[in-house]
Amino acid sequence: MCEHRPPCPSAEADDRGAAHVVTSHPEQGWSLLCNGVVMFEDSGEILPSGRVIAPRRWQPRVQLRPAS
Repeated sequence: MCEHRPPCPSAEADDRGAAHVVTSHPEQGWSLLCNGVVMFEDSGEILPSGRVIAPRRWQPRVQLRPAS
């Protein structure tokens, strides 16, 4: 699908989200990338193969201790 130079990352690449946006529907919360990936505003993705990538949740790096 991608005709950019240099070409955008493939739908199976780890950096697939760096591909150019073909169409965007922010009112619906999704965008179509030129590699065929549908990317949602919560960071979830649907690949052209139909495989679903779950949203990536933020995880704190440090465990906070409860106040005593």
